[in-house]
Amino acid sequence: MKTLSRLLALALCAALLGCPPAVAETAPASGDYLSSLRLNEGERLIPPQYAVPDYVCQLMEIARGEIGYVEEKNGVTKYGTWAGYPMAEWCAEFQCWCVNRVDKQYGTRLLNRVYPNYSGTNVGRNWFIDQGRYIARSGNLPGYGAQWWKGSDQAIPANGYIPQPGDWMFLSDNASYDTSHVALVEYCAYDAEGRVRVHVIEGNNVTKPAPQGVERNDYALDSWRILGYGTVYDLADWTLKFGHSGPKVKALQEELVAAGLLEEKYTTGKFGAITQECIKTVQRQYGILETGIANLETRVALRKMAALNRTVTTAP
Repeated sequence: MKTLSRLLALALCAALLGCPPAVAETAPASGDYLSSLRLNEGERLIPPQYAVPDYVCQLMEIARGEIGYVEEKNGVTKYGTWAGYPMAEWCAEFQCWCVNRVDKQYGTRLLNRVYPNYSGTNVGRNWFIDQGRYIARSGNLPGYGAQWWKGSDQAIPANGYIPQPGDWMFLSDNASYDTSHVALVEYCAYDAEGRVRVHVIEGNNVTKPAPQGVERNDYALDSWRILGYGTVYDLADWTLKFGHSGPKVKALQEELVAAGLLEEKYTTGKFGAITQECIKTVQRQYGILETGIANLETRVALRKMAALNRTVTTAP
């Protein structure tokens, strides 16, 4: 009965927040992770919509253990030293170091698979985009276009994603789309005024007085500084066109195969002329402007075509 009540509460939370359609893992896997959180006075926890993987709990354990670490007077840190740049601006190095510690202690293989190992501006964000696991806070991914919840026809609105524990939050210090800071999402909660705040563990927040250290912080969900999130789960799709590549393109091509428009040998993960012509065929058949660009309207039409083709090919 307790489990049923919890699931109903999570479903209500998802409906109120406009969260994406549920995936297979919908209930938090670790009660210990949630029970160990210490909320600020007046806060109300927003339960994670998806299961919190064991490796995220392990990552939080490592990151929490580093809270209070302070860089040396010359800016040298153990995180920068580990990465090969002792005096680096070390927000990313801290998080990569924590992931590496999880790998070493628990025998996981997260670094460069689930999380990037990087130092440079935009490199981490672009890595998540290449992996197909990134949600822009604005709902519009620079260089690609509008995003929508995976497998649905619902566009992601600005500030529509409630980040999950273990997501990496990318921020900027100016109006550009360049990342200048990264933080590890610990949890989200409503504050006393009912606003959503993203609680993080971060290192080297240069907007605070020196010396820099590892500490907890929180940001308003709609803060202009937040560019987006590298996500634990693959939750969003986005507009694809000629020249794009990666797992999102391969998934698009597999759907074209299911619709009977593309030969399986062309599921290369590279959006070339053949894929473009197949997209135009979909658009032509559904009365969509023939741009060869796989936007939301086109993807919805393609899903219908694939479902119809499966019905026809499996009919007795």
